[in-house]
Amino acid sequence: MIHLTPEVQNLIDQALAEDQTFSDPTTHSLIPHNLKGVGLVRAKSVGVLAGVDVSLAVFRRVDPRLCGEALMEDGASLVPGDSIARVEGSAASILRAERPALNFLQRMSGIATDTARYVKAVEGLKSKIVDTRKTVPGLRYLDKYAVRAGGGANHRMNLADGILIKDNHIAALRSRGLNLKETVLLALERASHTVKVEVEVTNLEELGEALEAGAHIIMLDNMSLDTMRQGVEMVNGRAILEASGGINLETARAVAETGVDLISIGGLTHSVKALDISLDLEFNQEVG
Repeated sequence: MIHLTPEVQNLIDQALAEDQTFSDPTTHSLIPHNLKGVGLVRAKSVGVLAGVDVSLAVFRRVDPRLCGEALMEDGASLVPGDSIARVEGSAASILRAERPALNFLQRMSGIATDTARYVKAVEGLKSKIVDTRKTVPGLRYLDKYAVRAGGGANHRMNLADGILIKDNHIAALRSRGLNLKETVLLALERASHTVKVEVEVTNLEELGEALEAGAHIIMLDNMSLDTMRQGVEMVNGRAILEASGGINLETARAVAETGVDLISIGGLTHSVKALDISLDLEFNQEVG
């Protein structure tokens, strides 16, 4: 279950402000203020649910008098026709909240669905599917929560979560006369004991330098399967190995079979296909 932190509430407020929820001339002109409705949020395609509590929070934010109920939990498998949530009360309020509520739910469920496909692809092997920081600005907390709902794990939430030495960092230090090993040693020397040091490498020579320096995690960037297998043998459990770069659903299992510990997939959050979810609204009585 997601925590509706002040940051999430702010995201909801921003979505409502963007949609001009309380300045809706269509609803204001056509829908009687005392018309009551019952809305059922339903899946229209196969997938994995994420964001149901966020979507219900949108309805409550628009009108605290609306009664919302989750009928399924995040992480549940969906098939077309499944009823995900129910909301009852002012029809006008439900209509005003509909699009922002579904936007959150569709995006998050799309991320969870894609993540679950990758998790299924590596089933039975030790590799974990992890995300990246390639998220929509402002939505990272929700995007990464959706990855967990789909059975994946989170990489760094932000820059403060660890040291990750990538190609441009290495180039910057090389311009000052430091090689890769010396760069890693410098990071280890300056890091708090609570901070892990990860370094990106592109070949076995660099892998050897990173390993000799004592990096905690080594990212194998755009390596061939054969090179990754050699890297796993070379490291022999002395560091966590992460495979990254150009990995897709068709190649994920082969990468996992090399024996790497982590497989990072930027596409989980930067190339999201929203899951098809709709709201069906019934009008049955009036309220005073």
